[in-house]
Amino acid sequence: MHSTTLVVVALATFIVSCNADIYLSNPRGSNNRLNENSAARKNANRVFDSQNNNRGGYNVGDRTDKAAGNNVNNQYQMEYFMSGLTPNDVTKLVIEWTNQHGCGGNEDDNPHKLNCDVIIQYKIENADNDQAYQGNAKYRFRDGTAVNTQGYTNIPEDNDDKAEGTRKFKETVAQYNNRKNGNVNPTHVYQEPHEWYDKCRARPRNNGLFLADQKPKENRATHTRQNPGGTRRGYECPEERDYFPYWHPTAWKDIMVYTKDKARCDFYKKESFNVKPKGECVEQWPGTKIDRHYSGAETPENCKKIKGEWIEFHNYLEIADLNEAECKGASSKKKPGFVYKWAIPYLHSATNRRASKCLVLLKAPDCDEAPFSRQNHLGNGADLEPLRHEWKLPSFPSLRAKKFIFRIRYNISTDDYDPHNTDSTSNENVDNNDATKDVQSPVTNNPLVDVGGLQSLQLAINTAQFGRTFEDRSHLSMFVPRPTGVSGVIHNLNVRGKRGNIVQTFPAVEYDFMPNDLSVSKSEHVHIQWTGSNTHNNGNSGGDGQTGDAGQGTGGTDRHNIVGLGVLDDNFPQVMEDDNNMCHHMEVVYEKQGNYLTSNKVKWYDICLKLGSGGYYDCKSGCPNALDTKAQMNNLLNNVPASFPGMLVKFKTSKTFFYTCTRNNAFTNRSQKGKITVA
Repeated sequence: MHSTTLVVVALATFIVSCNADIYLSNPRGSNNRLNENSAARKNANRVFDSQNNNRGGYNVGDRTDKAAGNNVNNQYQMEYFMSGLTPNDVTKLVIEWTNQHGCGGNEDDNPHKLNCDVIIQYKIENADNDQAYQGNAKYRFRDGTAVNTQGYTNIPEDNDDKAEGTRKFKETVAQYNNRKNGNVNPTHVYQEPHEWYDKCRARPRNNGLFLADQKPKENRATHTRQNPGGTRRGYECPEERDYFPYWHPTAWKDIMVYTKDKARCDFYKKESFNVKPKGECVEQWPGTKIDRHYSGAETPENCKKIKGEWIEFHNYLEIADLNEAECKGASSKKKPGFVYKWAIPYLHSATNRRASKCLVLLKAPDCDEAPFSRQNHLGNGADLEPLRHEWKLPSFPSLRAKKFIFRIRYNISTDDYDPHNTDSTSNENVDNNDATKDVQSPVTNNPLVDVGGLQSLQLAINTAQFGRTFEDRSHLSMFVPRPTGVSGVIHNLNVRGKRGNIVQTFPAVEYDFMPNDLSVSKSEHVHIQWTGSNTHNNGNSGGDGQTGDAGQGTGGTDRHNIVGLGVLDDNFPQVMEDDNNMCHHMEVVYEKQGNYLTSNKVKWYDICLKLGSGGYYDCKSGCPNALDTKAQMNNLLNNVPASFPGMLVKFKTSKTFFYTCTRNNAFTNRSQKGKITVA
């Protein structure tokens, strides 16, 4: 094991089944879907390796009542207000997911059948022009309009020297730019940059990791025990996906680690790239003084052999526009609650990778015991509560809007051997010259086992999945600055789920508000916003005879609204004029109306109209989408936009309010209702 790999933890180590999955409900996980009008996703390799069932995932949002198609401007990205610049100005977003093989529990009164970790992360880029991405929209985050996987051409190598860890490359900077430009298609999804996969393919894999009896076809970070053939999914690096904490720098920022063994939290916090610099070998393009983004060396020792420079890079929240002297005094003078450091940031495509900048540092991820969930079941956890994490959204001292991708990973293993301390010394190895030196892996494919008194029995084991990682990611979303004057807590109120009955939507969920039981105070804000698709038709191929999209209104479309209820077990909503209707007790602080913004005093009936019409009407009269001038809304919301850009509200009355969606509330099989308690 290399000296730089001693702290590597195998995120996936041991599991018997090949069917464990993880699915995001809020924010909506894509599971590699884009806009398919079929039950199954069309391209499981579109952007990342989920290992999940093809039926999972939600389509990208549509801005209008028509499918966005090839028009990226008609896609809808959720916009979340970032936390403010003081500790009390917190924005909260409830993360919800399901994982199939369970997690949590303890050895005393609730023993579990496996080990598990759930890793929650995000990655960002500035929403405006950013030099780190060369100012070219082709190389910026996007969801894309086609379901294809981005292209990739292998780096040309020096065939005379392919020694592991000292590979040499003959590509020039001009040749690389041509290769990248030819590979990247502007209509395809772009999350990891092209440079990230180059790095992964150029360097050897971590040779200290346990492989069991798997034999990766090439010694590269693109080939792992779970992916021995090196299958490519977008520009994701398979080794980084499979293991946490990763031993090299990465653009992902750690939010939370839920683990069965809470004693490991100190390790995860210390080894997270959030707080611990990680190294990479930096070489220059042949014949230039320009730093190259990839290298054939994976350790300081090999980097020295090829005359590169091993650089320790730092992760960061953002880069401040401050010089070195200003940076050193910024922590105490510039913005409270932020720590600044003059250091080398990790940038994928910088031409001077050794240049220090003023970094706003990240904090160590939170870590706690994993919430309990039962095995072989995609559903609620203990006490019938869903698996949830309340994320306090980041605050950015620059107040610049950010694009972001949300990611959740689920690792499962068992204790048939030590999942954290078994390394490459236990890899199966046959010495043809001396049998006494043979190494037998503690696990092998489909072994025959002696249980005594019976003939040998075979276990169903695939060592490529014996210890396994699953993943889901959101579509592109946004962090946006808070409206002027908005302080204190902001709660996000969204919608989860998609059209269909429980069998048709599975492994996604049916419609519901998120959260559907919210407690706030009169001083706190609620940001009401949702996204939906016009192509959520669970048609063939479903592969299981359970396709279809039962529901009201036009098939294949998501639609929502909010109208008041008298009590939660009612199905008939209150009329707008009822003084107990919650829109009478709401104050709009900020709203997004069509192409203009307003923070003016909004009358109660305009609030009722906007929520009740799902954003089709903005007001009764005197605005661009007024009730008295716009074409009539369909009573099943068919001509209403699939997504609602939202309003930020406060409640004026301490009371409990109930509300419902009129379209998705068929009493016998679904109930899209919510409750807000104002203290």
